[in-house]
Amino acid sequence: MNIRLIRPLRRKRFYLAIALIAFLSYAYDFLSLRLSDQSLREALVQNPFHFQPDIHYHSTKDRQVRFVSMGQDSLPLIVFVHGAPSSTHFWKGMLTDSLLLCNAKMLAVDRPGYGYSGYGKPEISVQKQAQVIADIIRQERKHHSTVILHGSSYGGTVAARIAMDYPDLIDGLLLQSASLAPGEEKTYSISYYVNHWATDWFVPGALKVANYEKLSHAVQLEQMRPFWKRIITPTIILHGAMDQLIYPINADYARKMLVNARSVDLVMVKNSAHDLLWTRRELLIAALLQLLNKDHTDLYTFRQ
Repeated sequence: MNIRLIRPLRRKRFYLAIALIAFLSYAYDFLSLRLSDQSLREALVQNPFHFQPDIHYHSTKDRQVRFVSMGQDSLPLIVFVHGAPSSTHFWKGMLTDSLLLCNAKMLAVDRPGYGYSGYGKPEISVQKQAQVIADIIRQERKHHSTVILHGSSYGGTVAARIAMDYPDLIDGLLLQSASLAPGEEKTYSISYYVNHWATDWFVPGALKVANYEKLSHAVQLEQMRPFWKRIITPTIILHGAMDQLIYPINADYARKMLVNARSVDLVMVKNSAHDLLWTRRELLIAALLQLLNKDHTDLYTFRQ
């Protein structure tokens, strides 16, 4: 190729990346994924039982980690771990679901770097993220006989690490569209520009954190490979068969690696992508109820 054509092509790609970053910045603010305590309360209080959400902050040595809970202490606990970029508000539909609220108290965490957990300050170590969330679960578990952990996308990575490192804390694990197999996910070329010095100043904190995590995924997942045998809890894996962000091979990898889990159910959902929370919420709820031993629905009926 003519070298005179290469440089304009690179410049064009760079400017296109900047334009995409600007668009994503606008889109992120528009979607209001980072809600203040007051806005989060107002969003979650609109539930069928008018439960008042409780918002707390857990202190670590370098940040405050926000989590929200709602429901009755006498019930089992479901803990939700979001992907990237996101926050506790991502789980609004689940946190306010009447069927779940009848069967469990629910808790969602702003992962480090997102929401109000040191916004914009990344923590790329999955092990450290797992430790922070495990500390929160440990302090809440004294009120609950059963704890179910639900991780979505990269939140599924963190959830798997919690189940590896703290098997005594978890009684059931739901891995939804989870990033688990090293290198088996889409990385867009824009990812290599997001943290460039020329764009860093106007990229929203959550996007920067997500990008730092994204570029570290393969290494972090490789570090987890020896510890899959530690997971002993019953596990359900749900994945869209058409997921072009976190490839379906991640689900097969997890099933292969879960050699000591008491049970493993894998449902590959046909005609679904990386959007199960919005398009197949009934499947997620059925899976959680199954882990709670509250429902005997055959999850495989949801594959279509």
